Amino acid sequence: GSGFFQHGHTYLSHPMTCAAALAVQTIIERDKLLDNVVDKGGKLLSHLQSLFSQHPYVGDVRGRGLFLGLEFVSDKANKTPFDPSIPLHKIIKQASMQAGLMCYPMSGTIDGKLGHHILFAPPYTIEDKHIDEIGEKISLAINNSFQQVGLIQTFRIARQI
Repeated sequence: GSGFFQHGHTYLSHPMTCAAALAVQTIIERDKLLDNVVDKGGKLLSHLQSLFSQHPYVGDVRGRGLFLGLEFVSDKANKTPFDPSIPLHKIIKQASMQAGLMCYPMSGTIDGKLGHHILFAPPYTIEDKHIDEIGEKISLAINNSFQQVGLIQTFRIARQI
């Protein structure tokens, strides 16, 4: 009855955010972006698996759609995590950014202390050329990171870049 229309709070389902959400959903459907997520996600997963399945410190390459990750282990056969005193996630993040790639490195993913991984979450609009670019840049970043901590010499990936 006051004539005042309050619509600025995040969790009130106010018209502005509802309109924005509907517009995003309309574009996702119109441009068939979920089809692109399935297609490019499968291609990116295959590409990462071909690059890193034989890497001595990559325990797993996994994910779904365009939400993919690499798990790092000190012993591939036993999936033994790295000592948490090695800030591998921070080193990989810095090397990735220097290579021009944003990814999401984390540590403590097993029990709050052990476990290192990186996640990839490229945009729904990713193109085939970006899959190769991601592979090239993360390969460079991982090689530089493991060299920096003195764990291995440059790993020759399955498909030479």
